[in-house]
Amino acid sequence: MNDLLVANSVSKSFGDFKALNNVSISVPKGSIFGLLGPNGAGKTTLIRIINQITMPDEGKVLLDGSPLKPSHISDIGYLPEERGLYKSMKVGEQALYLAQLKGLSKQEAKERLKYWFDKLDIGDWWNKKIQELSKGQAQKIQFIVTVLHRPKLLIFDEPFSGFDPINASLIKDEILQLRDEGATVIFSTHRMESVEELCDHIALIHKSNKVLDGKLTDIKRQYKTNTFEVGMQPQRENAQAILKAISEKFEVKPATFKNLNDDLKLNIKLAANETSNDLLSFLTSKAEVHHFVEVIPSANDIFIQTVKNN
Repeated sequence: MNDLLVANSVSKSFGDFKALNNVSISVPKGSIFGLLGPNGAGKTTLIRIINQITMPDEGKVLLDGSPLKPSHISDIGYLPEERGLYKSMKVGEQALYLAQLKGLSKQEAKERLKYWFDKLDIGDWWNKKIQELSKGQAQKIQFIVTVLHRPKLLIFDEPFSGFDPINASLIKDEILQLRDEGATVIFSTHRMESVEELCDHIALIHKSNKVLDGKLTDIKRQYKTNTFEVGMQPQRENAQAILKAISEKFEVKPATFKNLNDDLKLNIKLAANETSNDLLSFLTSKAEVHHFVEVIPSANDIFIQTVKNN
């Protein structure tokens, strides 16, 4: 079986409010799966169902081919958006307690905690209280206790909240390494640059319905428009004549990308029967081309366009 987690036609209501409407997703083993959507879309409800915090009204969820059951809790590590550490407890005492709740012996927990505390260079935090730590420091502890028991499925809800760029990059690298070591990750965030860097597959939920689902590279292909960014260096006296010639042959708009020393910056859209070679050949016959890149829609572009269209 290639999917670690499968949600089939899951629906959930709270009174008259439909939080999820017939949502299905499949999360491949060894992947990072982006669960995306605006605030209130239904993402957190689905995550709570996967964690058995609440149950679906309809549909079912399978983990590694079996219907979810209480024993699966030990197979899941969950980092919630609302952090759950006890502020007055010491870091080490709390980490040991949470590790043992996940089924680790005290000795095993100590050994794994030492590994992670050394790896993240926080060994001197053991006797500090959570309330003495910054938000980003507390987030590191929360990350460690989430991954410590080496679960099959990791669920990270806004894992980079509170991190500066250096520590966000550090945790990003750790997530990628966990994936490479065999973990499967569900990753929920509003930071689309993190989706670009981490996610293999995505699903977008909007107003309780799944509106987009698939491999990120395949979705990008579906949304691209055969448009190219072009930066040219024509002789200044020829710039208008060259622009006129290009506009007569192709669909052209001004562009605002950053590049060095290009007097003429354009977005050029090709017709279905035209190729990038046709365009490049035409452009190089008119002026020196310094910049030529196909416009690939970003995860952020796709998110906004899909939500607006739905």
